[in-house]
Amino acid sequence: MSQTLHRQLKEKSDEEAFSRFLGFEVVEVTNGLARVRMRVGSQHANIFGGTHGGVVFSLIDEAFQLASNSHGTLAVALNVSITYVAAPSSDALLEAKVEEVHQTRRTASYYCDVREINGDKRLIATANALAYRTGKEIGW
Repeated sequence: MSQTLHRQLKEKSDEEAFSRFLGFEVVEVTNGLARVRMRVGSQHANIFGGTHGGVVFSLIDEAFQLASNSHGTLAVALNVSITYVAAPSSDALLEAKVEEVHQTRRTASYYCDVREINGDKRLIATANALAYRTGKEIGW
């Protein structure tokens, strides 16, 4: 069931309008882990010409959504705390990696990072996230 669910989560993300709008690509979904990539473009710029922080946060949030739902139980975000470490280079290829740190019946904690992967794997942002596990089985 897990491989089927992981494939379905990837397909749902690929079909999601917001994900397509930002240019996300799901690289991996396994139990408690997800990796999502995007290429930074001029459409992602803030008023100063750098990459908008909301884009970086959204990349983390997409990977968090996939990782936290990868066990088949519907999970929703309770909290995400992000730290921006460096601004991405123009035209950077970014990858968010979200890994489960701890899980209980009702909550799960995740560590997230975003790195430029078309260079020296420079760290762009980190985040800690907490999901509420509803107890409802995911079913499409």
